[in-house]
Amino acid sequence: MATKTKWVIDPAHSEIAFKVKHLMITNVKGIFAEYNASIYTTGEDFMTAEIDFWMNPESVSTKDEKRDGHLKSPDFFDIANHKEITFESNTIEKVDGDGSYELWGELTIKGITKKIKLDVEFGGVVKDPWGAEKAGFAINGKINRKDWGLTWNTTLEAGGVLVGDTVNISCEIELLKQEEVES
Repeated sequence: MATKTKWVIDPAHSEIAFKVKHLMITNVKGIFAEYNASIYTTGEDFMTAEIDFWMNPESVSTKDEKRDGHLKSPDFFDIANHKEITFESNTIEKVDGDGSYELWGELTIKGITKKIKLDVEFGGVVKDPWGAEKAGFAINGKINRKDWGLTWNTTLEAGGVLVGDTVNISCEIELLKQEEVES
């Protein structure tokens, strides 16, 4: 029997963020305030990680109440009908010997599921001053929002569009080791 280690996200030391082009000249950043994950590894080997991540699209914040309301509408996340955005993965590939990995998984937004690749930088595992074991990761990737039915846009008078199609994902994740269980 192998020992499985359960990890959870430490929300006080993590951030789930994204950036999208606005007016084709700048990026607008947003974050999600409500999220969690069930993560299991064999021992402390993150190459064996089984990840079940979810976030609440209603918790989106871009520091603009009107824009946040629009993101929650049927034009984008449609929170009345879709209460979660999920990511499930059990495929991690080592890129180099310096802590770089590729994380492959299924991203579901508005009931549409597509396979994506995220770039991961593993920061390591350490014990905090209170004896808790923590693991750190920087996770980045790019998706085309239209692949998930997030197609709303408007054309600008001078040409171009109001909202870019590429969504840049940028996450800082600190995991807290919970327990070891026999599988």
